[in-house]
Amino acid sequence: MWETLKRSYNKEPYTIRRMLTEGAVKAGDKRAVFVGVAGYEAAGGVILRDLFQQDHGGWLQDMALLDRLAREKLAEAADALRAEGWKWSEIAIDFPYGHTNGLRRLPASYAPVSEEQQARYDVALAEYDALSDEHEGAEDLPEEVDRRLAELEKEMAAVDERPAIYDPTEISRAGIFVCIDHDGAQKVERGFVRPEDEEPPGAPAAGEPTGSVAAPKRAGDGAVGSPDGDAADQDETEVSSKLSDRLMSDLTAHRTLALRVALANDPEAAFLAATHALALKSFYSSGRFDGCIEVDAKSAPLGGYASGLADSATARANDEAQGHWQLRLPKKSDDLWDWLVKADRESTAGLFAFCVGQSVNALQLSHERRSKALDHADRMAEHVGLDMSAHWTPTVESYFGKVTKARILAAVREAKGEATAQMIDHLKKSDMAVEAQRLLQGTGWLPEPLRGSTTDDADAAILQKQESDALPDFLGDDDDAALLDAEEGEPHATAAE
Repeated sequence: MWETLKRSYNKEPYTIRRMLTEGAVKAGDKRAVFVGVAGYEAAGGVILRDLFQQDHGGWLQDMALLDRLAREKLAEAADALRAEGWKWSEIAIDFPYGHTNGLRRLPASYAPVSEEQQARYDVALAEYDALSDEHEGAEDLPEEVDRRLAELEKEMAAVDERPAIYDPTEISRAGIFVCIDHDGAQKVERGFVRPEDEEPPGAPAAGEPTGSVAAPKRAGDGAVGSPDGDAADQDETEVSSKLSDRLMSDLTAHRTLALRVALANDPEAAFLAATHALALKSFYSSGRFDGCIEVDAKSAPLGGYASGLADSATARANDEAQGHWQLRLPKKSDDLWDWLVKADRESTAGLFAFCVGQSVNALQLSHERRSKALDHADRMAEHVGLDMSAHWTPTVESYFGKVTKARILAAVREAKGEATAQMIDHLKKSDMAVEAQRLLQGTGWLPEPLRGSTTDDADAAILQKQESDALPDFLGDDDDAALLDAEEGEPHATAAE
């Protein structure tokens, strides 16, 4: 590293800082927050600090050590939690989005809130709201106000986040996931049952008597002349009266067609049947075999295409909705139809909407040609009034670090004007990305794929020419040349990063 610095012609402070911190982890990284700087240094880890400007705790140099310490701490936490009676546990710094798909979530109850707890909660909430209103719009809160708000949040959380209570007989077949949350805190997801751990079909319910049952007699077991002696003749009569396979298919074809017509003339029943089919597929591992309505809804996995997707507020909201339905629906797929028949229209409509929503696939991948599907996604987004600025924000990690300098400048120019773009056009790529994130904060700016329509060919050609014209000045600057080559060969190669 030092030899590289000596050979470099650029001695600007930000260039030196970038080279020194390349491959390091900021102290604000969730792994660093979870492990703790003290624990990292005690294990021999080195922290690089900037003596001349604010560095927010510095940069942790040994990523491998930090990852190992984080996993060890997660493993210790999982071992302690297993003492609650869980059958299994899994740990990860990050679980991919959708890691609980196909698992049944256990229903939970919570200890009732006492009158005293509720009274304290109401007082804390009133004070919290009053302080928030009083200092609304202030850039920096006074230290004592900030501290008091934190105390009130902790007091309210003691009521809101009461520990869940699970059925002990269910805990023994379920497990937990332990990872690091987006803010560096430990995150525990309890009460998930794998398909292979489910109660076998026909097994008695908990508490049901399991006394021995006499096996039925087979034909011929009875004595000749006894009341059971002619059982063999009875069986022969039953077998001979069985309909042939060909006749069975003939009759059921008529019945199938009649059912089709009946559903076609009964929208409410058809809606119920479609909801049943979609819910079977979405919430029950054997759902595809448990219904006569062959409506299939696929859900394309998204975790591999966007890093940090599971930590987004949108993902958390979707997971909460899924958990809500998992806990409301009956445990066994056999009971789902009766549950739907008895449910109110608002519940069935909500379940139907959730299942259909999970089937959306608006992924734009370089190896797929789905122009009509993507056009439909644009129309759907317009119809529901989708505003992606409420779900996504341009940052170094999410956008600016993955595109060329020309695209960074184009974004700043579009959102803040030419004069602002010229203020940062002399910066190196990494510093330009940081400045662009700061400048575009709160502007609602979005890249073309998130605006509800694909980039116009003419606009794309103009931007591509700008990048090509600017490229000679940027050669050797980070990955601009490689990024531009990738964009020319695969227009959306960065989608899978």
